[in-house]
Amino acid sequence: MTDQKPIIAAADGSALGNPGPAGWAWYIDKDHWASGGWKKGTNNMGELKAVLDLFESTAHVADRPLHIFCDSKYTIDSITKWMPGWKKKGWKKSDGKPVLNQDLMKALDRAISGRTYTFEWVKGHAGHELNEIVDELARAAATAYKKGEAPEAGPGFGEDRDSASSAGSEEAVDFSFDSFDSDSTASTGDAVEDSDRAEEEEHSARIAEIGPERLAAHQEDLLLRKEVYTDEQKLDSLLTEDFCWITPAGRTADRATVLEHRERAFVSVGEPEPVSAQLLGESAALVVSRVTTPRGQVLRSSVWVRENYRNEIGAWLLHFRQETAC
Repeated sequence: MTDQKPIIAAADGSALGNPGPAGWAWYIDKDHWASGGWKKGTNNMGELKAVLDLFESTAHVADRPLHIFCDSKYTIDSITKWMPGWKKKGWKKSDGKPVLNQDLMKALDRAISGRTYTFEWVKGHAGHELNEIVDELARAAATAYKKGEAPEAGPGFGEDRDSASSAGSEEAVDFSFDSFDSDSTASTGDAVEDSDRAEEEEHSARIAEIGPERLAAHQEDLLLRKEVYTDEQKLDSLLTEDFCWITPAGRTADRATVLEHRERAFVSVGEPEPVSAQLLGESAALVVSRVTTPRGQVLRSSVWVRENYRNEIGAWLLHFRQETAC
């Protein structure tokens, strides 16, 4: 095992139309991240390219293990399960058909050679800190291409890479941090406790660096996406058990009612106008915005709370929402 400290990152892709304007991103911290995309691509292309670019960007520190949070089982399984078999068959699947996204797959095969890495699947849109940030970056890159603009590239990892290895370029058509199994030599209860305390301090520092109010505002944006609020399972994962909604008419709707009538409750017209996002405490934030609904414009106030667990970054959940007619 290497003595080098592991690099903990998240990678994600996004496509508006699938295929359509597409983006990818990886994120370690505010000083180490990157994003890019294509005028036309797929979500899977973005997921693969994000991981590929992360490996390429860290090639100059190849002795450091990589631990990658990823919400794409396709990407994880492609790299960790299926790729050896595909190579033996000449990059063909078991049915004899060519493997999709071959250029990216072959580039990944080269990039991971000799590297120490682990993947950890995380549920998308469920409040995982790094996953939420990288999702936002990938979506921003896809949106930039949709507008005909260049996305923000990010600072990278601090060293130029060989551009010849960047497969899947623009021409393509198509804070749980304790989960890494480090090589710890601690053998006493006190040593383990000290290690846990250090991890908790690092966790708190990372949250402060990101800005919890920004993450709460991002969760609010998630609920504007039709693919999120129309999916009962996804919506259910974003609401607290005692969620309450006060309508413009002064009526109260509980969690069960909102889930049952979710499409009527969450549908909006156009983009919301952000007003403010502020902390109410260590684990709560208030997000205020002006939103146009089919029933008129409202001032929407939402209280998001974070469920904290030992050595984990809890999910941001919507606890209370009140709308006032403008």
